[in-house]
Amino acid sequence: MEYTINVRGQLIDLARPMVMGILNATPDSFYSGSRKQTETEIANRANQIIEEGGRIIDVGAFSTRLGAKVVGVEEETERLRRALHIVRREQPDAIISVDTYRPLVARKCVEEFGADIINDVSEGGLTGIVGQAIHEEGDMFETVAKLGVPYILMSVQPTLKQMMMNFAAEVQRLRDLGAKDIILDPGYGFGKTLEQNYEIMSHAEQLLELELPVLVGISRKSMIYKLIGGDPTTSLNGTTVLNTISLMKGASILRVHDVREAVEVCKIAERF
Repeated sequence: MEYTINVRGQLIDLARPMVMGILNATPDSFYSGSRKQTETEIANRANQIIEEGGRIIDVGAFSTRLGAKVVGVEEETERLRRALHIVRREQPDAIISVDTYRPLVARKCVEEFGADIINDVSEGGLTGIVGQAIHEEGDMFETVAKLGVPYILMSVQPTLKQMMMNFAAEVQRLRDLGAKDIILDPGYGFGKTLEQNYEIMSHAEQLLELELPVLVGISRKSMIYKLIGGDPTTSLNGTTVLNTISLMKGASILRVHDVREAVEVCKIAERF
């Protein structure tokens, strides 16, 4: 199935899977290799993502890992303002997404800081940082509909059945509000046990029944090293395996730390 998304008035074709590179403007993301805080580090990472074949730069300013320090809205906003300015300066033509669950932060990032896509790990407000209830002003669905930008809707549901039911209702509400470009993310590692993660992935092609593009973010996550041993730093090989499986099951976007390797996966998977 072929999809397009509208980014700043330009139709982006997802017929060929694309890679989203992670840029964490944080001191405590779960994978230490992804943490970028200085101006030079942020600039170099933005350039690296594009040079290695990434099409989207996903900028986050808080960690969603269990036990991460809570980042206030003012601090998150300031981190994103600074990081997005650097990224846009370095890569003016890149597609930039912002990883946030806060509607007010999302609006500022699009209207003032140059972001193109909102990547929401809270399933529209069901949860915030892992293990903590969300208490934010505004409604994310209403916000992205008014902004008119593509929206990545990530599931925190533990089973594919619950995920599909929630997605169907949430997509309908988004469409009723006027949102047009919706991307689904099954949310591996969020609200799911190790077994549930793999059960969902084994039947992930069913997500295509909703006729929307699917993003997969499993890069170096615990579902890899809790199964085979190691830690995030040793999980590149497992990431490549799961990215390959995801593409074979219809994923359109891979969200990754290791861009070059994921681009290679996409090129090879296209042959099948």
